[in-house]
Amino acid sequence: MQFIDTHQHLIYRDHMRYSWTDDIPALAQRDFTLEDYAALTFGKGIIGTLFMEAGADDADYQAETRFIAGKIGGALLGQIASCRLEEDEGFDAWLEECESLVVKGFRRILHVMPDDLSGSETFRRNLRKIGAKGLPFDLCVLARQHAVAEDLLRACDDQVFVLDHCGVPDIAGDAFAPWAASLRLLAAFPNLYCKLSGITAYTAPGQAEVADLAPWVAHVLDCFGPDRVIWGSDWPVANLGVGLPKWIDQSKALLAGLSPAEAAAITHLNARKVYGL
Repeated sequence: MQFIDTHQHLIYRDHMRYSWTDDIPALAQRDFTLEDYAALTFGKGIIGTLFMEAGADDADYQAETRFIAGKIGGALLGQIASCRLEEDEGFDAWLEECESLVVKGFRRILHVMPDDLSGSETFRRNLRKIGAKGLPFDLCVLARQHAVAEDLLRACDDQVFVLDHCGVPDIAGDAFAPWAASLRLLAAFPNLYCKLSGITAYTAPGQAEVADLAPWVAHVLDCFGPDRVIWGSDWPVANLGVGLPKWIDQSKALLAGLSPAEAAAITHLNARKVYGL
């Protein structure tokens, strides 16, 4: 299988501050660079990547996008940039600047913000500006916030969305039923894609083997179908689960029952379409 990784984080501490990593020893101690990623994925079938904004501190999120723009080329095909849709001041200027920074989509991490943030008219008006440019918006919400996502999907039905990390299921807590029900409701929106990424970080120790993950992935495929699922690694956050090389191997096993065309749609073709690669 060939993969385009649509969720490649990179951390360069000499240039940006990432306060969210401070209490996560596996992520707080070092950089995670393009060279590190290349070494981990050598021979694994990665044919391209998209940098996903890595949660740089508010003071640094624009600097992060500018810095990464200077690294785009070769396997790094573009980036999904951070934005602050809840703020009118400077938003239009940021959208305009991003046109020159090889930005293929935007994200505002919602799972660490108040649930009502995305409900404001300012947020939704600015989101529609992203849609008017033909760019997707990555939704990063917890399973308990699926209703928040549903409300946003209904309000912005012309916007293409990508639901990160399968909607963040609580696999460690074995909370399959509520996640499965709310995910199916979200999948009813045809403008929503689902990203198969990051889920091993939500498992308990010893609970992240292919057999453990299979029911969760099968439900994602049943809800969205191969034409609306996109693959990503969530590296280096994936290190909190099984790590990047093993996640690639697990993905191959989890998708092995699909036809070659269905698997290719998930691993790279849908990414090309949604992110305009």
